[in-house]
Amino acid sequence: MIIKKRGLIVIKRIFIWLIYLISGFILYSKKGYLFSFFITFAKVVYPLSIFWIQIRIKRKSKFMPINESMSTSQLWFNILPVLACLITVIFSLLNLLFFITETFN
Repeated sequence: MIIKKRGLIVIKRIFIWLIYLISGFILYSKKGYLFSFFITFAKVVYPLSIFWIQIRIKRKSKFMPINESMSTSQLWFNILPVLACLITVIFSLLNLLFFITETFN
C-alpha cells in the first residue's frame, strides 16, 4: 500500500514538474502572451522559483514557516520568496494556457 502511494506521488510530481518545465520553455522560447512586465518578471523569477521549490521539497519544510516570535524583517524574508514563486507559477501557466489556445485556434 505504501509503495503504491509513493509511486503515485512520484508520478504526480513528475507530471507537475513536466508541466512547469514546459511552461518555462514556452516562456523563454516563444513570444509572450501576457503583458511584457509580467513576462519579464516571470523570466527573472522562474529559475529562482525552481531552485526555491526544490529546496522546500528536499528539506520537507513548511511552505511558509511563520510564527509569532518572528520580527518584521524575518516575516518579509519568508513571505517574499513564496509570493514571487506563486506569482511566477501563475504567470508561466497562464502564458502556457494562452499559447495552447492560440496554437489550437
